[in-house]
Amino acid sequence: MLSTLEVGTVVIVGMMVGVEFSVAFVMNRIFSALPDDSNQAARSHGGRMLGAVMPFWYFGSLLLTAIWAVAGWGSGTGLVVAGAALLIVSVVMSVLLLVPINNQGKKWTAQTRPADWKEQMSRWDRYHYARVAVIVAAFVCLAAALV
Repeated sequence: MLSTLEVGTVVIVGMMVGVEFSVAFVMNRIFSALPDDSNQAARSHGGRMLGAVMPFWYFGSLLLTAIWAVAGWGSGTGLVVAGAALLIVSVVMSVLLLVPINNQGKKWTAQTRPADWKEQMSRWDRYHYARVAVIVAAFVCLAAALV
């Protein structure tokens, strides 16, 4: 049962990392190459869609990791605890830095976006790169703990 939890947690965290990596290094670059109205519309739509899903994915990943740490306590759980700590950092970063920008950006239209919308999206991107680095590190810890 513990091995199923371990593998499931690594798979779920790994898929989350893949989505967030794709947003950072693929999707946002594609969006930025579009004309401003299309770029902003794509980012707003992505903010609404992923903004609805990602909180459950982040908290679910953290919960699974915490359960793994407790269930496997004593048998080399240091990497699991480190992974959980990094996931906590990613949740705090999300709530304090990324969500406030996303909550504004997901409501914008071509007619209602502020003049500095590109600067706000650039700030979101920088925070997101840092968050991706944190969750990649968490994933590495969990994958190493699995091995």
